[in-house]
Amino acid sequence: MTITLHEPRVRTVLDRLFDSATADDTFEAPWDDLRSVGAQERADALAGVYMPISARGGDLLYGLVRSSRPETVVEFGTSFGISTLYLAAAVADNGRGHVYGTEMSAEKVAAARKNLDEAGLGDVTTVLPGDARRTLADLKGPIGLVLLDGWKELCLPVLRDLEPRLAPGALVVADDIDQASMADYLAYVRDPANGYVSVAFPVEDGMEISCRA
Repeated sequence: MTITLHEPRVRTVLDRLFDSATADDTFEAPWDDLRSVGAQERADALAGVYMPISARGGDLLYGLVRSSRPETVVEFGTSFGISTLYLAAAVADNGRGHVYGTEMSAEKVAAARKNLDEAGLGDVTTVLPGDARRTLADLKGPIGLVLLDGWKELCLPVLRDLEPRLAPGALVVADDIDQASMADYLAYVRDPANGYVSVAFPVEDGMEISCRA
């Protein structure tokens, strides 16, 4: 059986993007200044910075989508489309479903769409430009899987907006949970009163996998 994730045109795009993202390792963002500005200004200021998911994290996302077979996948924080490629490859191999990404940087939206088309996965993805709290407002459910990898202080508000449309048993994956700005989010999904069963997964900077119970 052919696995889309291993097809040459997909791997070529992923390898190129991961190679380009290595420049982030030496980039020092002026976080002290950026924390005082709005999310859109931050996105525009960092339009050239990848901030990608790890390759192992991508493999995990692929496996989760393959096993849960969601009709609708939502991604908050598309950036250049690395994580979107993993999600889209899984949807393509499932033979069903669609990935909806959202990204504030217009430059990254254009780049992500180009990368997805180059990989042959543009037909199973839609990248929405702008603030996820608005761009996802009209997206119909049920949503089977959510990836939260945008600005960390917005992960919880975005999740709360999506909750009425989450399918029973939906999976919610949050990246970079070691960051202090994820504290409120983690407290929320780890509280059984909020309707999740949640566990931390040791991939790179940590991922939280929560099941909507």
